[in-house]
Amino acid sequence: MVTIKGITFRYDGTHGKVLDDISFIVKPGETVGILGPNGAGKSTLVNHLNGVLLPKSGSVAIDGTDINPGTLEQVRKKVGVVFQNPDDMLFMPRIIDDVLFGPLNLGMDEYAARHAAERMLRELDLWELRERPPFTLSQGQRRFAGLACVLVMSPQVLVLDEPTSDLDPRHRRRLITLLNALSMTRIVVSHDLDFIWDTCTRAMLLSDGRIIADKPSRELLVDRELLEENGLELPLRLTSPPFVET
Repeated sequence: MVTIKGITFRYDGTHGKVLDDISFIVKPGETVGILGPNGAGKSTLVNHLNGVLLPKSGSVAIDGTDINPGTLEQVRKKVGVVFQNPDDMLFMPRIIDDVLFGPLNLGMDEYAARHAAERMLRELDLWELRERPPFTLSQGQRRFAGLACVLVMSPQVLVLDEPTSDLDPRHRRRLITLLNALSMTRIVVSHDLDFIWDTCTRAMLLSDGRIIADKPSRELLVDRELLEENGLELPLRLTSPPFVET
């Protein structure tokens, strides 16, 4: 579903490579976590998955289609990216307008778009908030609204960038349940290693723009030495003592 071959990227005006010869394949229906310290290149990698950025060398293909300026519209119908800050995705006067924006711009007729938006808002418990301006919602509600804006377009690949940042425990649990019920290919970029443990079967560790580990998530996430060498710590579930009631 996702094929990345030898991509290298540096931002204009800088000398260091943010991504350095990155290659991997994600199979259809696979759930992959991408982890790494700040500055490892995770968000830059995310921005290559739907053509926000294009590699300086190498290639990115989605379902066999290489991403280039001529295929961006086609690729963006297949890949939905939920950005770290939901305010980057919510810009309309009402939540329902934000959720309608994508389907209408993909050419869906208005009746079908409204039906799809209503279904998605109800599934994510946002229907009662549909007339509200985005800025009046809580952080958790805005994050789920941003997710609704992407899921309503039925992407084949769902990419989430730091999806649990600022979520309270209740919304975090809801998000885990939701993601585990989805069938599309999922790529999750997160510092929340417990979240990766709960939602991803495979994990890749990115450091200094290179992939230094790629293995089953619960094998990678128990490797204390590897994690600590790269600015990360074991998931909390592996370090906290069990609760004993007295």
